[in-house]
Amino acid sequence: MVLVLRRTALFVAIVLLWALLAAGAARSAPIDREVVAFSGFRPGTIVVKTQERRLYYVVDRKRALRFPVGVGKTGWRWSGRAVIEGKYVKPAWRAPPELARGRYAPVIPGGSPQNPMGVAALTMRNGEYAIHGTNNPGSIGGFVSHGCIRMYNRDIQELYRLVNVGTPVIVE
Repeated sequence: MVLVLRRTALFVAIVLLWALLAAGAARSAPIDREVVAFSGFRPGTIVVKTQERRLYYVVDRKRALRFPVGVGKTGWRWSGRAVIEGKYVKPAWRAPPELARGRYAPVIPGGSPQNPMGVAALTMRNGEYAIHGTNNPGSIGGFVSHGCIRMYNRDIQELYRLVNVGTPVIVE
């Protein structure tokens, strides 16, 4: 009888441990893109909600595709309106002057694993800012950049496919 109770207790402990590990993994898993209710903006507009760390691509008057993003650190955030001025696959990255002083190579070629732009970029405001991929997926969901909007590489590829030069962008 004691052996049966020990086995039962061990089984219950293993099941509980598995459930706790599964719950923790579910919480730490990245939130994927999804279609959500969203209104108040014209279809075809990109809306970045900085505090939510989410980018919305407005599909129609009632829905948008929602993507998780990384946004600007304190002191580097911006808000306002812009338009997509350029679309680039495997863009090179040029260090801004405040970062170029010995910390980074002046230019990191496109496709390099060290390139922070990832697989694609949509540029705005004369190239000062971009919505781009990242080779650091752990940064998505945080306040991490020097003003750019970071997306998972698979998500920037999807957004790149959906938008054209001239697409309006609103950052709130």
